[in-house]
Amino acid sequence: MSKPAPGHKDATYHTECTGQALETVKAHSSPSELTLFGACFCPFVHRVWIALEYLQAPYQYREVDPYKKPADLLELNPKGLVPALKLSNGKGLAESTVILEYIDEKYGGGKGGKSLLPPLSDPYDRAVYRLAVDKVNRTLIPSFYRYLQAQEVEAQLEGAKEFTSNLADFVRSMPGSKGFWNGQGLSIVDCTVAPWLYRATNVLRHFRGFEPKELLEPELFERWESWSSTVFEHDAFKATTSTDDLYLDSYVRYSQNRPMTSQVADAINKGRGLP
Repeated sequence: MSKPAPGHKDATYHTECTGQALETVKAHSSPSELTLFGACFCPFVHRVWIALEYLQAPYQYREVDPYKKPADLLELNPKGLVPALKLSNGKGLAESTVILEYIDEKYGGGKGGKSLLPPLSDPYDRAVYRLAVDKVNRTLIPSFYRYLQAQEVEAQLEGAKEFTSNLADFVRSMPGSKGFWNGQGLSIVDCTVAPWLYRATNVLRHFRGFEPKELLEPELFERWESWSSTVFEHDAFKATTSTDDLYLDSYVRYSQNRPMTSQVADAINKGRGLP
């Protein structure tokens, strides 16, 4: 379902997932141990949702209309931001990175022995993964929005340069030679970055003509191709991903840098980091 965005006659926002993500919502519509408050277009929600599916955690998905936030979400997070995770004891968590670590500590190592982080017995390796997550949050993701929100040609070219540089750094940071970031299995780093890099393949390509093959060095492009094909074809990723039209509709406002698009967009425009 899509609606006209308030105050913007030619912009739409979706209040329901599409494609495989919608089927996953239907399969997780009953009350459960966890409740994930999400929005179908939101990449911060997407990173948490991938982890829930991967670790086979018990959860209910609750779609939130960004312009009509429910009272029980505001009780958990007065800002009304998603993702928010409601626990069985009624307590709640916000901030996607925090939620990712909580999910892994609670459900990692369970069914199939899957985990997003190295074991507790390897504190150094766990720190390395956290550093990689921190760098993605501080550099690559803000550069995605700066690139998309840039209006002047010169600013767009600068945005392409910055985003490509951060993408190249991310690819170089991979300790694995192929496939997942670590070359072994889906990790917290993959979950953290995948929603934006997937949107680079449709949203940035559509609105800004982004083509990694033309911008990355051949060696880096080959590693990018290996990573993207592995992660984007993973069952947990596909199960939580809507059709391209939903993302294209949802990012029109960002591409035109409209006022009051989101707190993220406002923070980028003011030269701050992610809220």
